[in-house]
Amino acid sequence: MIFSKIQKPALAALACLLAVAQAVPTTRVEPRSLSFDYNNYKVRGVNLGGWLVLEPWITPSLFERGGDTAVDEYTLTQCLGKDAAHSLLSQHWNSFITAGDFQQISAAGMNHVRIPVGYWAVSPQPGDPYVSGQLDILDQAIDWARAANLKVIVDLHGAPGSQNGFDNSGRRGTINWDKDRSHVNATLDVLSSLIKRYAPHSDVVTAVEALNEPMTVMGDSGVDLNNLKQFYYDTWGRVREVNQDTVLTLHDGFQDIDSWNGFMGQNSGVWNVMMDTHHYEVFDNGLLADNIDQHVQAACTFGKNKVGPTDKWTIVGEWTGAMTDCAKYLNGRGVGARWDGSYGQGSSTHGSCSGYAHGEVTALPGSVRSDIRRFIEAQLDAYESRSGWVYWTWTTEGAPEWDMKRQLAANVFPNPVTARQYPGQCN
Repeated sequence: MIFSKIQKPALAALACLLAVAQAVPTTRVEPRSLSFDYNNYKVRGVNLGGWLVLEPWITPSLFERGGDTAVDEYTLTQCLGKDAAHSLLSQHWNSFITAGDFQQISAAGMNHVRIPVGYWAVSPQPGDPYVSGQLDILDQAIDWARAANLKVIVDLHGAPGSQNGFDNSGRRGTINWDKDRSHVNATLDVLSSLIKRYAPHSDVVTAVEALNEPMTVMGDSGVDLNNLKQFYYDTWGRVREVNQDTVLTLHDGFQDIDSWNGFMGQNSGVWNVMMDTHHYEVFDNGLLADNIDQHVQAACTFGKNKVGPTDKWTIVGEWTGAMTDCAKYLNGRGVGARWDGSYGQGSSTHGSCSGYAHGEVTALPGSVRSDIRRFIEAQLDAYESRSGWVYWTWTTEGAPEWDMKRQLAANVFPNPVTARQYPGQCN
């Protein structure tokens, strides 16, 4: 069953506020000032992708352990079985990211990490093959972030039924999240659990992202935009039952960011809401054909015209230095790349994926490393014209265009992140 559509957002906000006023929360943190000033300071951060929510292109070796049918975390755990999956994933959770990574992130001049987590870490649904234990690791990560003077955005990356059909939602395939009200209710309950768990740590956990990349641009086969808006109002109410100050982060659902102006804005009776938009230039044949000057211009234009002006704090919560889609399994396990023409579906050949699919940043040709740095710097400048940025992603098993940790070490990502070899590209 699909829940009713919003006709008047202002009335929905009022109803939400009344519901909050009548609620009797089980956990409550008294109002206090935000521990990060989103009005006056820029978000500079990195995603810890592939850690607590697996993605085949970030850790190919894990999925290869599950055989050819392991294309997402659901099928990987299904193929391995509970015991083997828990053993494998526990080793991964305890080694892929460590306290030292948080210190390196801070030392490079960043102030945030965005940590994806799936609903199954909190409340698996009946019949799910997933294994749990991620929250214990996330608890530890909060302590590591505090010690490194980093703030955390806890990001719900996967919802029951899948909100986008991508493998990064936990299950690749159809989008059924808002087609069944029980899925939406379960998602709200998961968010309530996360909010209550981390409300006492609001000195570190400054924001919770309601849902990563809900796909609203696919007609009836995608998420209904009105359903998503109602879900965002309901999530805001769940946050405020517990904590008056935690920032609620909303992904734009692949809609133009300025289309969200007026929704949960400063004059709508809600507060502490931040928009999240994502920008990639590798999943479109036209953009893949661009040269470095065109990539830079596209990033600058996106920062100037697409990210603002907005009536809420707005971050680019995912972006990359990549200019090819060559990383192994990037488009999905068993799916090729547009860059070399192996993707199919009308893709044209732009070049060879040799050296881009897997390997070290230092093995890339010098001209490629210079172009990636130039592209990264343009995006840093473009996104800091708004509320800031969070790079995707911190580390991989060997995707050189995406791996910030290796890019920092190779002087491809600016270190510190405020350094520039190509200043003023967006002026």
